[in-house]
Amino acid sequence: MQAIQILAPGGPDALVLRDLPTPAPGPGEALVRLEASGVNFIDVYFREGRYPAKLPYTLGQEAAGTVVAIGDNVTTVKAGDRVAWCSIPGTYAQLAVAPADRLVIIPDGVSFQQAAGAMLQGMTAHYLAYSTYPIRRDDEVLIHAGAGGVGLLFIQMAKLLGARVYTTVSNDEKADLARAAGADEVILYTKEDFAAKIKKMCSAGLHAVYDSVGKSTFDKSLEVLRPRGTLVLFGASSGPVPPFDLIRLSGLGSLYITRPTLKDYIASRAELELRAGAVLNAVADGTLKLRLEHTYPLADAAHAHRDLEARITTGKLLLIP
Repeated sequence: MQAIQILAPGGPDALVLRDLPTPAPGPGEALVRLEASGVNFIDVYFREGRYPAKLPYTLGQEAAGTVVAIGDNVTTVKAGDRVAWCSIPGTYAQLAVAPADRLVIIPDGVSFQQAAGAMLQGMTAHYLAYSTYPIRRDDEVLIHAGAGGVGLLFIQMAKLLGARVYTTVSNDEKADLARAAGADEVILYTKEDFAAKIKKMCSAGLHAVYDSVGKSTFDKSLEVLRPRGTLVLFGASSGPVPPFDLIRLSGLGSLYITRPTLKDYIASRAELELRAGAVLNAVADGTLKLRLEHTYPLADAAHAHRDLEARITTGKLLLIP
C-alpha cells in the first residue's frame, strides 16, 4: 500500500509518498480501506516537529472508509461496515489500522467524504460550543477564522445555541461564506483592527473568544473580553503564543483562559459516540452544512499542506487515496 510519511521534520516537501507493507489488525483492532482522509493543522504541527513523533511517521488523524478485516475480540464493527474516526495517527494512506472502539458507524445518507470532513472539525466545534465554554442564548462570542473548516461549522452551532456571533476572515469571499453560515458581524482582519471594531459594537465585551490563530490574535482576543470572560485558545495557525504572565488576566478583568484539545473531550467511548453522533446526524439531516470543495490525490499531500498554511482555502481539505 501507499502512504505519506515524514522522514524528518520540515516544510511541505518533507511529505514523502512511500510503499509500505499492508498492516494487519491486532487484537481489538480493525483494518480499514480508506476512501477519504482529512487534512488538518495538527498534521502540519507534526510535520514541522512542533508535536514530536517517532520517525518515520505516517501523517493524518482523520478518515472514513470500509472495514476489510478485524482482529480478535472485536465486537463493535465487522467487515463491510462504513466507519469514520479521528485522533488516531496514520490516515494519509490507502489502508490503516485503528482501535475498533474508536470507530463510529457512518449513518445512512452521509458519504465517506462528508464523514471524513466532519469528524475532527465537527467534533472540535461541538466540544468548544457545548463543553469548553458552553454557549448560552444571547451570549456574544468571537470565532476567529470563520471561513475555515472548523469556523463554518462552529458558526452554525453557535447560532443554533442562540449566540450573537462575531468572526474574522481575510477577504470578501470568505466574508460571504461566514455570513451564509450565520455570522452576525464579519470583520476583515486584513483591512481593519478587529479589536477596535468589536469594542465599538460591543462596549461591555464578549463572553468568549475562540481563537485558533494564536500568535497574531492572542493579545487582542484578550482585549475584547468582558470581565470574567473566557479565551479558548485551540490552535496556532499563525504560530505559538509566546510565554504569558498570568497576572495579566487579573488586570484585564479576572479572565479565564484554556488550551483544550479534542482527545480530552472524546476520551471515553460514550463521549465519542455522543459527539460523533451529534455531528454526523446533523450532517445527515442537513442541520449542519459542510463545504467539501478541496480534494487532492494522496500523492499531492504537500500541495494540500501549502494551501492550508497559506489560508487560501475555505471549508474542508481532503486527501483521496
